[in-house]
Amino acid sequence: MTSENSDIFTQFRYELHQFPEVSGQERETQKRIKTFVSQFNPVTISEVGGTGLLLQYGQEITGPVTLIRADTDALPIQEVNTFAHKSRIEGVSHKCGHDGHTAILARLAALLSEKTVLTGRVYLLFQPAEETGKGAETVLNDPVFAAIRPHRALALHNLPGYKQGVIVCKPGSFTSSVLSIIITFTGNVSHSAEPEKGLNPAYVMADFTLKSKVLQQPDPQSDDFALITPIYTTMGEKSYGISAGYGEIHLTLRTRNAKRMETLTAELVALLSELSADSGISITTNYTEAFFANENDKEVVEQIEKSALKLGYSFIEKQEPFKWGEDFGLFTQHYPGAMFGIGNGEDSPALHNDNYDFNDNLIEPAARLFLELVEMKHG
Repeated sequence: MTSENSDIFTQFRYELHQFPEVSGQERETQKRIKTFVSQFNPVTISEVGGTGLLLQYGQEITGPVTLIRADTDALPIQEVNTFAHKSRIEGVSHKCGHDGHTAILARLAALLSEKTVLTGRVYLLFQPAEETGKGAETVLNDPVFAAIRPHRALALHNLPGYKQGVIVCKPGSFTSSVLSIIITFTGNVSHSAEPEKGLNPAYVMADFTLKSKVLQQPDPQSDDFALITPIYTTMGEKSYGISAGYGEIHLTLRTRNAKRMETLTAELVALLSELSADSGISITTNYTEAFFANENDKEVVEQIEKSALKLGYSFIEKQEPFKWGEDFGLFTQHYPGAMFGIGNGEDSPALHNDNYDFNDNLIEPAARLFLELVEMKHG
């Protein structure tokens, strides 16, 4: 599916790809998007969530309100691709396809600008800081956004490994709950010849790592799915006469839903409390980069399937949630909504791989699917 205008959206995607910015630092990205989408005459264009943008189409105070969101941030990954639009920023690149998601939403803006009648209002959100799980929260807490009160929220994500253009969705949990945990172990430093005069956390840390593995249920098809991934650990100093007195373990937890995450974290905290009592090591926990599961509304999923089939797209209802997290899940905690996937190609490198790139052939069909969803409620 092509359009005489599609090339300008591909070129826009290339520009974003060449100048990526990591979460919370998307200032130039915000400027580039604002400059590009202004030509499509939104009713309003507002800065939101720090480095995000919110476009409004339609002006009816009554009637349906739909929010459609794309993410804009890149990752701290050095690109290995050598194509002409490769990243020009050392150590930063679009390895999750957010440049493509942004181009899709820009194309949708162009399509909406051509509609002479639009009941209710449609808002297009270019959201920053998805990768850290901070962007959705920042937008939701912004007074500019709080005033719009959407009746329905929509988003997509490209899916490497799936046939180009196939639409993938499911009711209920679409992506996993994800939470990162930082655990500190504090004992006492001593001479390494006299470790008994100190309190070295090494064996407690090792014990915790092994025992936490038992709490996993790594089968993604299980209702009790729980994945515990060690991310980082550090302890002591590179000074061989000193027995360490401090260490850290960083983990990322993944479950199918928020309730299972509560159970898993409670089990980990209980284990840490037991280890602390037995060893005398002081243990503290801090949580970071929390992603709520995308809880897809059944009715909105039916709208996505109906629209996809009407356009002649293949549709797959997935049986279990994806294991990765996506901070659009926070929107689905507040509003009826759904995220769907669109196949990036069966041979596409995986998300967050250093040789990944977004498939430009998705820009037009994805924008047309969003338009069909808009016309279902606003036409």
